Amino acid sequence: MMIPLLIEKLRSVLPEDRSFIALHEPNFQGHEWDYVKECLDTGWVSSVGKYVDLFEVRLAEFTGVSHAVAVVNGTAALHISLLLLGVEAGDEVLMPTLTFIATANAVSYCGAIPHFVDSEERALGLDPHKLDAYLAEIADVRADGCYNKQTGRRIKAVVPMHTFGHPVDLDPLVDLCERYKLELVEDAAESLGSYYKGKHTGGFGRIAALSFNGNKVITTGGGGAILTNDPELAKRAKHLTTTAKVPHKWEYHHDAIGYNYRLPNLNAALGCAQLEQLPGFLQQKRALAKRYQEALQDLPGLTFFTEPDFATSNYWLNAVVLDEAQAAMRDEILAVTNEVGIMTRPFWTGMHKLPMFAHCPKMDLRTAESLERRTFNIPSSSNL
Repeated sequence: MMIPLLIEKLRSVLPEDRSFIALHEPNFQGHEWDYVKECLDTGWVSSVGKYVDLFEVRLAEFTGVSHAVAVVNGTAALHISLLLLGVEAGDEVLMPTLTFIATANAVSYCGAIPHFVDSEERALGLDPHKLDAYLAEIADVRADGCYNKQTGRRIKAVVPMHTFGHPVDLDPLVDLCERYKLELVEDAAESLGSYYKGKHTGGFGRIAALSFNGNKVITTGGGGAILTNDPELAKRAKHLTTTAKVPHKWEYHHDAIGYNYRLPNLNAALGCAQLEQLPGFLQQKRALAKRYQEALQDLPGLTFFTEPDFATSNYWLNAVVLDEAQAAMRDEILAVTNEVGIMTRPFWTGMHKLPMFAHCPKMDLRTAESLERRTFNIPSSSNL
């Protein structure tokens, strides 16, 4: 009985004139055509142009950080962020097992090793209190950093990911990083427009990463950005993502192993138009979340996930969490909703279950494993 009633409740919120409702699609209602056409008309379509510079300035202004460096995607932003903070081959990097694979991949690109951490139910992201208790058991803090007593490897950084746009509880995490000599790298890929205690995500550590993939709150097609308040890190980030080429009118001289990661002007033009509409998108998404909450509040066996009390979320992807007793119904719910044209999807598979990461160190992950079984996303586009 639950599934037909759930579909009825979802349909009461969603548009009636669509045979298929996507999970999250881009919304182009501003100056996208004008700005992109200007790039085509002038020929400035690659990684240099006025829209790249303008996008970085406006992004920094919106998020409240000093510097933004635009790159080709969120994974590249994470990769460079980790390199800039000194993550090296053989280091361990703490991260939630419930994350998009880009978080673990970026660590692996550095030759480092993901170390998987449990999540908490109130924010769906990394649990700082449980991590603190875990580190008290396994961490050896020395003059040159934090080491894992069990593996002997250095634990260099923590990468919290703000799940579906809901901020992690950052104050205790910042405190933990200071006590254990860990770098904090925010994976803010999903949280543009989200705030922790009134401050935008991405500004709590020395560096952070954003994503502008086609399914994000705003999109540049493919794209990402590095956020930092450190001018030297920003300068180094821009240098490394421009193949580490030393500026010169005609010579090609490179002074480090660099990466061809800069965002093209064409994509940045799209991003500038999207940023102009971002406040409206956020307002629309919060209104949609409120309608879902009201529609589903009396439905037994599940809870519509709402922002934790310390945060203002962008509600990038709306989430429903089944009670433990109803967890076995999740796959049937996914099958039936998709069959009737309402796109839903499960939580990501825990990184520790994937074959390439099965050997990596991990703490007790019982909450994350429970959330993975019980959680699914429902349509979240701002134009709904």
